[in-house]
Amino acid sequence: MKSVNWLVLALAASGCGTNAQAPPEPDGGGRPPVAVSVTRAALRDMTDSVEVVGSLAPKFFADVKSEVTGVVTAVYVTEWAAVRAGDPLARLDASETEAAIAALKAAAAQAAVAEQRARREHERARNLLEYGLITPQASDEAQSALDAAAAGVAAAQAQIRAADARLAKFFIRAPMDGVVALRRVSVGDRVENMGGGDPMFRIVDTRRLELTVSVPSASLAAVRVGHALEFGTDALPGRRFAGRVQFINPSVDETSRSARIVADVPNADGTLRGGLFVRGRITVATRAAAVVVPREALVDWNVAARTASLFVVTGERADKRAVHVGTVMSDGVEIAGGLVAGEPVVTRGAFAVRGGDRVVASWPEPGE
Repeated sequence: MKSVNWLVLALAASGCGTNAQAPPEPDGGGRPPVAVSVTRAALRDMTDSVEVVGSLAPKFFADVKSEVTGVVTAVYVTEWAAVRAGDPLARLDASETEAAIAALKAAAAQAAVAEQRARREHERARNLLEYGLITPQASDEAQSALDAAAAGVAAAQAQIRAADARLAKFFIRAPMDGVVALRRVSVGDRVENMGGGDPMFRIVDTRRLELTVSVPSASLAAVRVGHALEFGTDALPGRRFAGRVQFINPSVDETSRSARIVADVPNADGTLRGGLFVRGRITVATRAAAVVVPREALVDWNVAARTASLFVVTGERADKRAVHVGTVMSDGVEIAGGLVAGEPVVTRGAFAVRGGDRVVASWPEPGE
């Protein structure tokens, strides 16, 4: 009985070895194909830029103070009011100066009368001298009296002009076009002539602003006067603004190892305000037809050394390739060496791919 069982088992084992087939091994060392997303390296115009942060300030502003001491009797503007050069801002009590001007005008009128009388006497003396009725000395004395009277008139008029100029200083006027950013006086306040402390008004020209930014010394050599600067601010999300580099500080801060750069920013519509914090970039160079791939295509990215790897799809396989990284943008990375335009590269799924693996590639839909 035992011999029969062993015979059955032997035949069964023999049959299994003859008819059973082992499952085929996947190609590529036993690894199944990896599903990946693929796109082609594209050609784009590139810009080299330097990232910066800084703050805005008015390019032109004026602190207005009084040139005379007096009490404020009227204020004609409020804060945020737009003014033109010469517009009145406030008035000081000028009653004493006005009274002095009235007295000077009266004295000038007397001097004019005296001058007219001296002129008549001089004309009479000339006629008498012509007929020999007075001596030449008497004629000279009449001329001297006329000159003295004319000088008196000129002096009186000069005093009036000086008083009028002083009176004008009691009217505080805007020195430039702009906006009243600060008002620190009210009716009844006493102000001192050009004294220290706060100004009466501050007028700000909002049509042009200055953007002061810091640039690391390593990037400073690439920046030139006239380079374009694009920036945004959290105060106005989604909007971008432009300016141009106007000044570059010739010295570098010893602590931060950076230099200050000032850019001129047009602001005709007054959207931007002084004091805003901004982030932006200075465009230092442009290049046409650079090879660009998405950021997610890079693996083993060494930012400092500007090297990386990516997977290039050839047929059904993905080959790992070392590349040299150029300019990095928000939506792509320049490949400065190791890749040509049009080559398909893996953008998603690269973490599961090894060099030489078979891949099942999915391409982006048209328009993506």
